Amino acid sequence: MIFARSCRLVTTKSLANRLFAGNNLKTSSAVLIKRNMAEVQILEALDDNYMYLVICPKTREAAVVDPVNPEKVLRAVKSTGVKLTTVLVTHHHWDHAGGNEKLLQLRPGLRVFGGDDRIKELTDKVNKDNVNITIGSLTAQSLFTPCHTTGHVCYFIAGDAESPAERPPVVFTGDTLFTSGCGKFFEGTAQQMQAAMDKLGSLPPETRVYNGHEYTVNNLKYAQHVEPDNQAVKEKLLWAQTQRAQKKPTIPSTIAEEKSINPFMRTREASVQKHTGQQDPVSTMNALRQEKDRFRAL
Repeated sequence: MIFARSCRLVTTKSLANRLFAGNNLKTSSAVLIKRNMAEVQILEALDDNYMYLVICPKTREAAVVDPVNPEKVLRAVKSTGVKLTTVLVTHHHWDHAGGNEKLLQLRPGLRVFGGDDRIKELTDKVNKDNVNITIGSLTAQSLFTPCHTTGHVCYFIAGDAESPAERPPVVFTGDTLFTSGCGKFFEGTAQQMQAAMDKLGSLPPETRVYNGHEYTVNNLKYAQHVEPDNQAVKEKLLWAQTQRAQKKPTIPSTIAEEKSINPFMRTREASVQKHTGQQDPVSTMNALRQEKDRFRAL
């Protein structure tokens, strides 16, 4: 899979100096992560949803990811002084795409990208990989990840290959990949989710992962149930519990981190297969999802 380079994404601190990159954020319903060449603004919505304002500072053009609360989105647009041009929808569920109609009433002419005809106000259908979407000087690329829904799409923006730790890529994963979890298989199969995890797992390890929900603590409790001796899971859970106690987001994670703490990205690991009693990734994925659907964290 080949990903085009785009407007640089630069962190304010070195990855090497941050245990869980990008997460030390002040309490706010709109958290701005500043980078030298791009900005991602985290916008909380509903009970546990995340929307994102993605800004290219060269042009001050912006896209919004999953704008379920259009009023909050437009307040963020106004406060940052950007020009909103694009809507990136990960899937058709109301808690992600339910604000499209109101947003287009308030801001006519926006281009709405997504992979499903059930998405309201859709202007550009992207139900395949590597469709380029221009946001100012940024280029977002589609990653087609059907399973949670048949039309689920993630969006990837490349970083700087020469300085990946300082200028990392980002990916918006909706309800496919969560921190230490994955979405339910509402319209797909374990084989499709395994393919999605492999596809996302092929992204650069430093890629920042911005997902659709604040499910991290419960997901990590399940991960600890699956791998009780996984030290990375133990440490991440303690950190996430502290973050949530302070009403701070637990996002973004990184692809590298997910490979160490997320059982759904670890289906080839002997410890995970032993827990499920399975011997191949797809069967392990299926067993994990079935157990997770019944799992109740203490």
